[in-house]
Amino acid sequence: MKPYILRYSSPAPQSHPRTRPPAILKEDGTYDILTGSRAYKDEESGWEQWSLPLGNGWFGANVFGGLKTERIQITENSLANPYPEGLNNLAEIFIQFDHGNATEYTRQLSLNDAVATTKYKVGDTEFTREYFLSYPDRIAVVNLNASKPAAINAKIFVQVPFLKNFGSTPGDGKGKSATVTASKNAIAIKGRMDYYAIDFEAELVATTKKGTVSAKNGELIIQDADAVTIFFTCGTNYKLESRVFLEKDPGKKLAPYPHPHERVQATIAQALEADADALRKRHLADYHSLFNRASIDLGGEFNPEQTTDSLLKSHQDGQPSRYLEELYFQYGRYLLICSSRRMTLPANLQGIWNVYDCSPWSAGYWHNINIQMNYWPVFTTNLAELFESYLDYFLAFLPAAKDCARDYLKTLYPDRDFQDPGWAIGVGAWPYTISSPRPRSHSGPGTGGLTAILFWELYAFTNDIDILRKIYPILCGMASFLNNCLEEHEGKFLIYPSSSPEQYHDGKAYATRGCAFDQQMTAEIFQCTLNAAKLLEIEPDDFLREINRRLPLLDPVLIGKSGQIKEFREEENYGDIGEWGHRHISHLVGLSPGSLINETNPEWMEAAKVSLTNRGDKSTGWAMAHRLNAWARLQDGQHAYAVLTTLLAKGTLPNLWDTHPPFQIDGNFGGTSGIAEMLIQSHANAIRIIPAIPNEWKDGSFKGLRARGGFIVDATWKNGSVTSLTIKATSTATVKIAGPGIKENTVFNASPGETFTFIA
Repeated sequence: MKPYILRYSSPAPQSHPRTRPPAILKEDGTYDILTGSRAYKDEESGWEQWSLPLGNGWFGANVFGGLKTERIQITENSLANPYPEGLNNLAEIFIQFDHGNATEYTRQLSLNDAVATTKYKVGDTEFTREYFLSYPDRIAVVNLNASKPAAINAKIFVQVPFLKNFGSTPGDGKGKSATVTASKNAIAIKGRMDYYAIDFEAELVATTKKGTVSAKNGELIIQDADAVTIFFTCGTNYKLESRVFLEKDPGKKLAPYPHPHERVQATIAQALEADADALRKRHLADYHSLFNRASIDLGGEFNPEQTTDSLLKSHQDGQPSRYLEELYFQYGRYLLICSSRRMTLPANLQGIWNVYDCSPWSAGYWHNINIQMNYWPVFTTNLAELFESYLDYFLAFLPAAKDCARDYLKTLYPDRDFQDPGWAIGVGAWPYTISSPRPRSHSGPGTGGLTAILFWELYAFTNDIDILRKIYPILCGMASFLNNCLEEHEGKFLIYPSSSPEQYHDGKAYATRGCAFDQQMTAEIFQCTLNAAKLLEIEPDDFLREINRRLPLLDPVLIGKSGQIKEFREEENYGDIGEWGHRHISHLVGLSPGSLINETNPEWMEAAKVSLTNRGDKSTGWAMAHRLNAWARLQDGQHAYAVLTTLLAKGTLPNLWDTHPPFQIDGNFGGTSGIAEMLIQSHANAIRIIPAIPNEWKDGSFKGLRARGGFIVDATWKNGSVTSLTIKATSTATVKIAGPGIKENTVFNASPGETFTFIA
């Protein structure tokens, strides 16, 4: 695999860490919390646009690479207040040096190794900093080195951004307090977030090769060192359990769980015993086992002298780069490995990075497209283990989600008795609570269906029957909830009330009967549930027979007078209802991420093209990423590539983070997924190789991408035609293979470990 490196020739601009959320004080003494783009436009632009992100699932770090002052910002995803404030900045680490003017400055992030470095010269002395965050050891390591002995003199201190008595109403108990103390060669941070009674602790230890380290006034003083290694870890008393979501009293949610002190101290002690070299080896072995599974080659060439921001600027000026496209693909995989690991909270709206006391959109888990998009790349790009983080989170909130379903249905039908209400989820969810769907709100019951598809995909890509047994009750629960939401109307079964996410009409969230979003998600989940029951050899019961009877009467795809897929049943021409160029394409979820709209029904595919064309390509970052996936599913490589080009030009920051604006990570994940969908698809009963490549990618290859059925695929193509193909089976399966240059009706009957090879 070629080097995939983000590289810059100057430090990230630094501003003072925020000490308050962006807000407007109103005349009545309360605050309006601002969560839109304007509130964040001019705040911490260095962090959002230029800092380099590292993460190990347990916590995230943003590295600025400053010369006289290095800044490393730390995020831990359980350190949060309720909506709207959300995720909080845990701490800021500063390292001040006695440097004069520097030359030959570079800083970079290697995606191949998940290691960041900063290098420069002061006079004839070269200084190097290396940073990595290890998942297996739950530790961050910073190595400081110099080319001459006794050249490192520095001061290390930590700041905790405080949030005192601030919320939607001052004095509501959403404060934060902490102490920072230094002793010998360590800095200890201990604090509390009041609302959920979150105890947090962090420990920083500095060791030197020669030279000295001492503590003074809460700081560590490094003198005349040849080299310095800084170890850091942090934690809270949060535990991912159902009782956290079920407990009504916020102050009691974490009451049974121990203070993180012992765990933090043990982690630091183990790291010091292992030393930095051993930690680095374990980090690389762990990270490589995931990242090295998949690669793509579109003909890009790595130029070690070219900075990433100049590469992006050239692209924005109309000079696309194959290397930038490959780098962007791998960056999404990198960010997901950093922010979603087993036993950790899943990646949220900002992954595992947040500098604010009041995070944009509370850094929540938003279930009307965003959290689902976060996990699209785990399947096609061979990272299925990373989905365990969300699966564990889901299973923890599932009992609360069952209560949500019961409450929602009772609100609609107070006189009906629901033996199995299933489970339901509203749009928002957080580490401590989930929201319930609300009748006639801006997103309909299909949000749960959009979520449940993820679990079916986990099975479909692994073909693991044990996984299917585990997720079957989840599918049944969502099918039951959606079935309870159906009403018979003119011979059809329609969700009522029904809403297409965030579409407004005449200033109100538009509520209707049987909109495309809800109907398509219901059809997808009914079909997945029936398929799962058949694979598990479950005898049909009354419930399975009922959804089987109702499935053909859902009427999920309707074509309007404009030739469009109708978003609303009462719509005639495109745009009659709602915003013409709306960011959501919720009426096309049956195309992507669903599989209801596919090439077996050309009329639906053509209608989807009409809808997408009218919607327009340019939108928010994540919305362009969804469009990219949709155009790939339509097998229109040139239009998919045009959207990818727009996503890079209009929706990508200099550090390659996606922007809504502000920064929102789902666009990165959706972009990676979209590139994979251009190269391989398997949702329509066949593995299709290069189904949506543009002319710009006429030659290329990929390795290690995944297809449904448990297949791992390598492919090479030239002049738009497949020249070699290797498909390895991980289970017993039969699959049809299609693509330019491959003989029609090629079928692979596979046993575990068996390989199919095609050479043109």
